[in-house]
Amino acid sequence: MTRQPRCRRSVLYVPAANPKALAKAASLACDAVIFDLEDAVAPEAKDEARAALEAHFRQGDQAARQERIIRVNAVSSAWGAQDMAAAARCRPDAVLLPKVETGEALAEARRQLDGAGGAGVRLWAMIETPRGIVDLREIVSFGARDDVGLDCLVAGTNDIAKETGLPLPAGRGTIEHWLALIVIHARAFGLDAVDGVYNDFRDEAGFAAECRAGALAGFDGKTLIHPGQIGPANAAFSPGEAALAEARAIVAAFAEPANAGKGVISVDGRMVELLHAEMARRTLAKASS
Repeated sequence: MTRQPRCRRSVLYVPAANPKALAKAASLACDAVIFDLEDAVAPEAKDEARAALEAHFRQGDQAARQERIIRVNAVSSAWGAQDMAAAARCRPDAVLLPKVETGEALAEARRQLDGAGGAGVRLWAMIETPRGIVDLREIVSFGARDDVGLDCLVAGTNDIAKETGLPLPAGRGTIEHWLALIVIHARAFGLDAVDGVYNDFRDEAGFAAECRAGALAGFDGKTLIHPGQIGPANAAFSPGEAALAEARAIVAAFAEPANAGKGVISVDGRMVELLHAEMARRTLAKASS
């Protein structure tokens, strides 16, 4: 399964049981939408939400630029098999698995999804329990296999806070130590990593600050609970004009015939290496996604 690089600055949760939210999703400027069959849907509404989501996908009115992910209930739950079958019929870009703690959980999800006709649909994994954090290496090393198809790790900060007894946002400083493990494991195996939600969507200043902190921590983007959070997230996780100008200069310098074959060159009085050229190309690609 070939992994396609995507821009994931803003990843909005949309309850599958909310018809108005489903209809509005395509018009929003977020990079990705997670259609939620799990926490956002009450047990008695699961069947209705599943049917509404399938109907939404059949309409085919989603903007092509927007990545579509379906968050299912745990494969071991009473709703897991039906969610996987519905996801296979919808053919989203990816299926998001909650509370992933082992590589075997990914393997079982892959078997169920493929068995239901969802071969080729990628997987995302929520890391939201202490065990999930402790066993990150097993999860990502297994998930990065071509026959598994893991693309992205999503930090479940609310559940991490609940499991560890740390309130948010006051406990964020402690939780950030564990979030750093999510980022470094994602990078080690070529995956993306998306930060957790900020619960008070009316607190614009607090949200913007947490976005900046997440970007500096190395996250590719942030999960969101309200459309009003899309703009600030896109801004925080996009390279600024200065960074873009520097990246263009580095790429252009290495492309000059006089610098062909060189591993180190001077750009604007600063020594840069081939690794900086690779980083510059990634910066430009992110800006153009």
